[in-house]
Amino acid sequence: MGASDLPEVPDGLSWPVVLGVDPGTLVVGYGAVVHHPGGPRLLAAGVLRASRDSDVPTRLGFLRQEIDMVIARLKPSVVVVEHAFTAINIQSALRVGEGRGVALSSAACFGATVVQYQASQAKKSVVGVGSADKDRVAQMVAAELKLDEAPKPLDATDALALALTYIHKSRMDRHRA
Repeated sequence: MGASDLPEVPDGLSWPVVLGVDPGTLVVGYGAVVHHPGGPRLLAAGVLRASRDSDVPTRLGFLRQEIDMVIARLKPSVVVVEHAFTAINIQSALRVGEGRGVALSSAACFGATVVQYQASQAKKSVVGVGSADKDRVAQMVAAELKLDEAPKPLDATDALALALTYIHKSRMDRHRA
């Protein structure tokens, strides 16, 4: 599902929307969850794909427009972006950092609260193990959201794991208070 295919969340929704973003410069995963008192509910999930044939600035511009459209339609109060990681390949790390910058700036421009988690934090929150593989994360995301199968592709379930991590953490914070 592309950004233009998303449902538009009505103003005044009773429960907050949490949007997870798995950044990149070719593929950006997104997953939105309604923070419902009876448990999280899937709102939307998918990926935004930039053209491999475009140069990096053009891809980033395209992704910014698409992320802006996702945020405008889903109206999240919180946007959770995967935190930068240290990679062996410095070029890959730079590209992911550029994609993160696009997601962070878009969320900030829309006034959403921006939260960042390491991928290992999301894996630990959803699966119980910070080194879990993407397929296991997808299975657990589907189970928690009571879905027959996990949304595809795995970039989308990684984004949903980020959103669910925020919900888990906010529940824990409320119980401690």
